[in-house]
Amino acid sequence: MDHSGHGTSTDLPPFTLSRALEFSPDACFAIGCLLALALYGWGVLRLRARGDDWSPGRTVAFVLGVLSVALMMCTALNDYGMVMFSVHMVQHMVISMVSPILLLLGAPVTLALRALPVAGRGRKGPREVLLAVLHSRFVRFVTHPAFTIPLFIASLYGLYFTPLFDFLMESKPGHVAMMVHFLSVGLVFFWPIMGVDPGPHRPGYLMRMLELFAGMPFHAFFGIALMMASEPMVRAYDSPPASLGIDALADQNAAGGIAWAFSEIPSVLVLIALVYQWYRSDQRQAKRSDRAADRDGDKELAAYNAYLASLRTRGR
Repeated sequence: MDHSGHGTSTDLPPFTLSRALEFSPDACFAIGCLLALALYGWGVLRLRARGDDWSPGRTVAFVLGVLSVALMMCTALNDYGMVMFSVHMVQHMVISMVSPILLLLGAPVTLALRALPVAGRGRKGPREVLLAVLHSRFVRFVTHPAFTIPLFIASLYGLYFTPLFDFLMESKPGHVAMMVHFLSVGLVFFWPIMGVDPGPHRPGYLMRMLELFAGMPFHAFFGIALMMASEPMVRAYDSPPASLGIDALADQNAAGGIAWAFSEIPSVLVLIALVYQWYRSDQRQAKRSDRAADRDGDKELAAYNAYLASLRTRGR
């Protein structure tokens, strides 16, 4: 496809799904996706080579997460996203809310910690550097809800309703940087909530649910604002190419509907994952308690029964 200097296509035909799914890779994301798959595959193979297991479900989740990013950024969807607000909104929602969930369910940090070799005494290798980063003040700060929730909200209102969005859309590097930002925001927002990897901020399951629902309504409000607008609100999409045969306001309304819908779908998916993780955590805790009881002859129960007996004796 013929691209102008700032990365948008000037002669795109009307949008159809078959045209949008044509291979049209962005070099940055294509390399990133291939590298992510290669490193993850290396980790899984390294564990298998030494006889350790790795959940196939985690592998499938991670691969689907990478493929979802590739689908948005390495097909003609990315070309159409430069000139159609609705397609761009699909990219934004998938990369910031679907891809991060799948990637985090793949537990890439846990895999890295298990696969990377331990450095010798007094030395620092990749595993030690990764552990240092996980325990750093920076990671503790960027994964705290006081930071992640405002950042999640600002990525909508502070971007689309300010000149910053138009500035980024003027160049292909700006557009790529924006998509990297969306992915990063999604990862730091969902990591403390439902990620299975270790992290500095890991509240209880009820608090995680509250964190999840604290940010989701703002997506709905943002979508409603776009749907109810009587004129185009984003300059980058106010004059779509005539070859597309679309109306800018109608396309903006469609973008608003997409943003509104995505405020519900990922919330349900994450809620299901949280409930499942909560259930598994309770099951593991119960098994640990049972094993402890078997080892010590259930001293805790015996002590409680003795306490009850002492109360009955006093009552007499």
